[in-house]
Amino acid sequence: MSIGVVACGAIATHIASIQERYELDLTIYPLPPLLHNSPQKIAGEVDALLSKIKPDHEKCVVAYADCGTYGALDAVIEAHHVPRLGGNHCYDIFAGQNEINTIMEATPGTYFLTDFLVKSFHRSVIVELGLDKRPELRDDYFKNYEQVIWLAQNPTPELEKEAHTAASLIGLPLEIRVVGEDGLTREILSLVRD
Repeated sequence: MSIGVVACGAIATHIASIQERYELDLTIYPLPPLLHNSPQKIAGEVDALLSKIKPDHEKCVVAYADCGTYGALDAVIEAHHVPRLGGNHCYDIFAGQNEINTIMEATPGTYFLTDFLVKSFHRSVIVELGLDKRPELRDDYFKNYEQVIWLAQNPTPELEKEAHTAASLIGLPLEIRVVGEDGLTREILSLVRD
């Protein structure tokens, strides 16, 4: 029996890449990435999915950081006796918690992008916030932000263009930091090999 991975849909393809690279016996169960727009629902969705898949696997793990659940996810993983990714959010996992803390101390008004958010920015942010229909609300949402940092895992010229478009849509300068997948790889390997 394989290891069941309850995964945030925003990082599921990265996990599949790690699975292939390291020939891991995983079954990945992605949850919708748009749950991040309602983080109070994440713990319940993870709980329900774990309850469903645990009988099918020798081990289960949760590929979510806290992701705005304010400890609710930790209560779920404790009840199920399964581990989860460390950190407060995937930015910590990709760039390292110290790096994110340093950025936030220097510029608290930083809006972070990952590869997934760059690719899905129109749907995940613009449409979800209603800015496609009411663009005048942009400043209401983003007036306290000063910059966008794309934590690029696998940058391409196409993604870079999309990242610039995303930043310009919310009226902020873009900085690109190539962070790769090493942080996520370490975390996933630690979860599945412990």
